[in-house]
Amino acid sequence: MGPAALCAGTAVWLLGGGESEARRARSLLAGGEAVGSGPPRWRRARGELARLSSRLSAEWWSPAAGLLLAVLGASVLPVAAGAAGVPVLRRVRLARTARRARERRADAVIALCGALAGEVRAGRQPGEALLCAARDSGGFGDARAAVLAAARFGGDVPGALTTAARRPGAEGLRGLAACWRVAVDQGAGLADGLDRLEAALRADRDQRADMRAQMAGARATAVMLAGLPALGLLLGTAMGADPLRVLLHTGAGLGCLVVGGLLEGAGLWWASAIVRRAEAA
Repeated sequence: MGPAALCAGTAVWLLGGGESEARRARSLLAGGEAVGSGPPRWRRARGELARLSSRLSAEWWSPAAGLLLAVLGASVLPVAAGAAGVPVLRRVRLARTARRARERRADAVIALCGALAGEVRAGRQPGEALLCAARDSGGFGDARAAVLAAARFGGDVPGALTTAARRPGAEGLRGLAACWRVAVDQGAGLADGLDRLEAALRADRDQRADMRAQMAGARATAVMLAGLPALGLLLGTAMGADPLRVLLHTGAGLGCLVVGGLLEGAGLWWASAIVRRAEAA
């Protein structure tokens, strides 16, 4: 009777309190919180906002802001302005995405040059070294198969590299093609040429990064100046002047709104043009 009662009691504990204790222990070890307490409200709200912002592109906040201003100002003009801002913001987002892809591609080409130089110094033949170095490299992009096939079967590797260098950010592959052509045709040292090419590409990347850092202040100033009209609207609303009604429902206000919008757009275009010229130079 004793062993049977002990087994029955153990089974009841495991099915009842033991299970809850196990759940509580797993919760404490996983997140440091007891069962039933759940995450804080601010953490859940932040997670929902992060998921929402990841699903919505940046340009779709423009019609949302226009709709809010239309409700506050009792006018359809902000909705039209918000819809007109969608293609502009989309162009800005796509340009930023293209710039990041170009920078990642340039970094991949630099890493490829360094890895290829290391493989050549390890005693591999140029074709075999290129196959090994390009195994984990994304510098070739869509031309990866053509370059690797040319290296594996003795094809025109410089031509394939030149074709791959046509993508933005992969221009360093033209230098790699030149080093390959000189090393194979004239017997020059491929590793030394690759080292010089890698150093030149790194210096160019560092110079661009330094220029971008120097122009960050100009960009921040342009963004701050672009946000001053919105600050003026907020201050006017706080003072009880009702600027939205004046701008959207009076002739003088509409004229000021049109002229101010044109000047705002021209100022932003001018500032971005200055930054682009500086970076291109």
